[in-house]
Amino acid sequence: MAETTIPAADKLKQRLIRLITNGGPISVADYMAFCLADHDGGYYMTREPFGAKGDFITAPEVSQMFGELIGIWVVSHWEALGKPENCTICEIGGGRGTLMSDLLRAAGKLAPDLLRSAHIAMVETSDRLTGVQKKKLEGAAPHMAWYKSFGEIPQNTLILVANELFDALPDHQYVKHEGRFVERMVATCNEAAPELCFTTGTGGIAPALLPQGHEAAPEGTIFEASPARSALMQQVSEHIRKHKGAALLIDYGSHEAGFGDTLQALYQHAYQDVFIAPGQADITTHVDFAALAQIASGLGCTTKAEEQGDFLLRMGLLSRAGQLGAGKSASVQEQIRDDVERLAAPNQMGSLFKVLSVTYPDLKTI
Repeated sequence: MAETTIPAADKLKQRLIRLITNGGPISVADYMAFCLADHDGGYYMTREPFGAKGDFITAPEVSQMFGELIGIWVVSHWEALGKPENCTICEIGGGRGTLMSDLLRAAGKLAPDLLRSAHIAMVETSDRLTGVQKKKLEGAAPHMAWYKSFGEIPQNTLILVANELFDALPDHQYVKHEGRFVERMVATCNEAAPELCFTTGTGGIAPALLPQGHEAAPEGTIFEASPARSALMQQVSEHIRKHKGAALLIDYGSHEAGFGDTLQALYQHAYQDVFIAPGQADITTHVDFAALAQIASGLGCTTKAEEQGDFLLRMGLLSRAGQLGAGKSASVQEQIRDDVERLAAPNQMGSLFKVLSVTYPDLKTI
């Protein structure tokens, strides 16, 4: 992998070093929260992460087909719910608005009544991204509003979409140390020229919350748990159970609980040390979809788990690619084939990204 030049440590890194020096180590979850959401130096608050000039390219930026197929999913679930007039179509963490733009265009063609009556709710914490989304989505639907949190959206039938959201919510890490799992913390080392580093804390995690086989796990094994993700999943599931609806969650992760250190930082499409540039690199962990599904099913919702490639193919990816390529030049058709490969191939996004649908009990849909 080619080396990437990263800017010198910024004010956020120095602020974190002072905070830890004066107050003691912080959790990995707190570190993630600072890096991503700090008002003055957080990654999503200050930078443009998306696209070729950013640090990563999300599926909606790869091809319009991704959002269009999710638009088909939205329409099918709206129909299965009885075509409610007071329906809220919500996206949390909508990036530059590309997914919602493609979704609404497709949904508007398939179900004009849905677009005319639905309330479009964009949940976004970043003022900068809110401005980008408003410009992108201007005129896309009659009834559209922005909210800072999911709890603020209208309390009615919900169809929710979240792509690459849960991976950015703070995650705690626990490391097996002297026979028990204790919290992994972020501390400072090298007193002469302080730097950030990992250490072990004293607080632990209840064995009942660990995967099977934790007794036999070797020293140094990492387990990750995210109360922030669990809390949001519970909010969404309770809303669906109470008001009816459906949610589609897409992210990279696993459908089975397990061990492993998945904390990573991405800067200009290359992986970097997680401490090298707080606030300047995207920092995430893989999503434990098994834990999310357990919360939803425990609240009475129906869940379905699959890989992104299987989901897109089931929704008609190949058919849509054929429509887009019909009559086009050889170069355009080749680009469409490349996009299909990137979105659905097992060795690309197709298997790395997982899809979890959460629906009102026994809702009959495609």
